[in-house]
Amino acid sequence: MADKTTSTIEVTPPEIKKKSPKFLIGVIPFVLFFIVAIMMTNSAYTIKEQEQAVLETLGMPKAVTEPGLHFKIPFIQNVRKVNTTIQGFAIGYNTETDLSNDDALMITSDYNFVNVDFYVEYRFSDPVKAVYASDSPVVILKNITQSCIRTVIGSFSVDDVLTTGKNEIQAAIKSSIIAELDKQDIGISLVNITIQDAEPPTAEVMEAFKAVENAKQGKETMLNNANKYKNEQIPNAQAQADKIVKDAEAQKTVRINEAAGDVARFNAMYSEYIKNPEVTKRRMFYETMEDVLPDLKVVIESKDGKTQTVYPLDSFTSSGTSLPESNTTANDTNTNSEE
Repeated sequence: MADKTTSTIEVTPPEIKKKSPKFLIGVIPFVLFFIVAIMMTNSAYTIKEQEQAVLETLGMPKAVTEPGLHFKIPFIQNVRKVNTTIQGFAIGYNTETDLSNDDALMITSDYNFVNVDFYVEYRFSDPVKAVYASDSPVVILKNITQSCIRTVIGSFSVDDVLTTGKNEIQAAIKSSIIAELDKQDIGISLVNITIQDAEPPTAEVMEAFKAVENAKQGKETMLNNANKYKNEQIPNAQAQADKIVKDAEAQKTVRINEAAGDVARFNAMYSEYIKNPEVTKRRMFYETMEDVLPDLKVVIESKDGKTQTVYPLDSFTSSGTSLPESNTTANDTNTNSEE
């Protein structure tokens, strides 16, 4: 063994031994420069506007939320970036092919099957928890969402799922997911969840539900038309009612004025009647008879019953006409007989 070692030393050229220190002196600066360059390159990092970072120093995480250029200690500090923009995923269909999958099939409270597609929007609210609290927070969110969806859908009837209950279902699912995420506390929050589509699993059932939906829409259209007609007719009826009331008030005023005139006329007539009752009574009698029987003829009979004379009524009522003595006597006789 000693002989072999000695022979090896003797084979080494002497000039190489002399040049070795110079070679090392020339290589060391390049190595140092390379190491410094690597350290400077790994000491800076940039955070974008929609990002946050987690700076880990010897196992201790710290959130870095301000965007811009930051520095770290190479090989001691480590940086993991988190996208804080609103992101999303689909449940029940493939966003690339837009085809439903097995996750869309669900059962309702009345034991009917239905295909329901959802789209979930989320964002990372706490970067430290999003990185260290769980291995895959998005997968946990998907599992929670599917569980809450099936629980809520199972409490509604198929009619509600396909027609009028979508908003209520969305609200119930959203509140359930938020409550579960608060329990898990994995640094991820739900932004929104919407029902993209809901339909029966077979074509026959789908057509039947479409017919029901069309009937409901027709009902809504008819109700809207009826309300429109009602809103149009009520103002017209109110206008007519106001017109009738105003006409009645006008008639009331006319009747009151006529009655007041009649009262004034009666009072004037009564004052004249008080002055000379007999004359007024005769005049009223003649005027009334003239109105009732305009063609009336008066027959005057003498007291002895022998002489009869027929006079027209207007000869008694005409003003400014001088009557014969026989006429006046007959008139007085007739008046006395009437009394």
